[in-house]
Amino acid sequence: MRDFEDYRELSDDVCQERINAARKQLGSRAVLLCHHYQRADVYQHADLTGDSLKLSRLASQTDAEYIVFCGVHFMAEVADMMTKPNQTAILPDLAAGCSMADMANLTKVERCWRELTAALGEDPANQVTPITYINSAADLKAFCGDRGGIVCTSSNAPVILDWALERRPKILFFPDQHLGRWTGHQRGIPLDEMVVWDPDQPRGGLTQEQIRNAKILLWKGHCSVHQMFQPSHIAAFRAKHPEGKVISHPECSFEVCAASDYIGSTEYIVKIIKEAPAGTRWLVGTELNLVERLAREVAPEGKIVQFMSPTVCMCSTMQRIDPQHLAWTLENLVDGNVVNAIRVPEKETAAARLAMERMLEVS
Repeated sequence: MRDFEDYRELSDDVCQERINAARKQLGSRAVLLCHHYQRADVYQHADLTGDSLKLSRLASQTDAEYIVFCGVHFMAEVADMMTKPNQTAILPDLAAGCSMADMANLTKVERCWRELTAALGEDPANQVTPITYINSAADLKAFCGDRGGIVCTSSNAPVILDWALERRPKILFFPDQHLGRWTGHQRGIPLDEMVVWDPDQPRGGLTQEQIRNAKILLWKGHCSVHQMFQPSHIAAFRAKHPEGKVISHPECSFEVCAASDYIGSTEYIVKIIKEAPAGTRWLVGTELNLVERLAREVAPEGKIVQFMSPTVCMCSTMQRIDPQHLAWTLENLVDGNVVNAIRVPEKETAAARLAMERMLEVS
């Protein structure tokens, strides 16, 4: 087994050469998945690119023995659950997590469910459908699977909310409050019927009346990147470029979404800008690596793509997957050693798959 310490001080150029050599040796035995937010010096090696669910779907269609996921932990979990038993999902750096996903853990969500039982006077499963954003741990997907709940993505959240509200009058939405609020607003739910559940406060910091009157209980969670964008950034852009268009991810605040021309997932953002007329100008509210890559790709058409925030903000945890970790992972595979395999327990996988299958059936 090769020790990562032997790679820590290697230059990026040396790592790139060794990555290319290892990939040639592995051939079709390994497929490399890169999320849109991945850093450029890793993204360049991708076999498949996209958002987390698209990548896991694509991986499940390959015959590769090793699924090397250059993303974050929950993405590799989804890949493990969606791929075949003889395939192994690998995360080059186990420290590549997601701060939003970490804002909701199973202990806090189970406590919330117990407190809802007390507040509603009955089993919440009679009134509340739990929905977890795909940006969450496998055990939370399993929690939803066991309680008639479901998983959603940023693109299918509206139809998932419709499905949930047809079955029960309330939704518990976690971990991202902003996606839940914007989606609820799209479905015509008044803002005062969407209340924030603070897991660090008794009964979520809400009164019994607020809980009973709410249609959506929004978990107090957010994306550290998308929270950086502000309505003032949009106002400054429009003052300078009144002909410009603004497109944002629904993990942005309600105020940013309301001030934007287009709202959608990373795949949607890429599609809209690539299909836009030549010479258009765009202000984009999503992660920096994606915006910079998109700007380079559409520049030959005279399109100008600008990052929304004056402050550099990227997915810092995904940045931990660097050329050094990728070279270490691949060279170990060449030697027959699997490092950082991601394996979701079988019982958890069954319940989580149920929640994901419901999503796929609905959307």
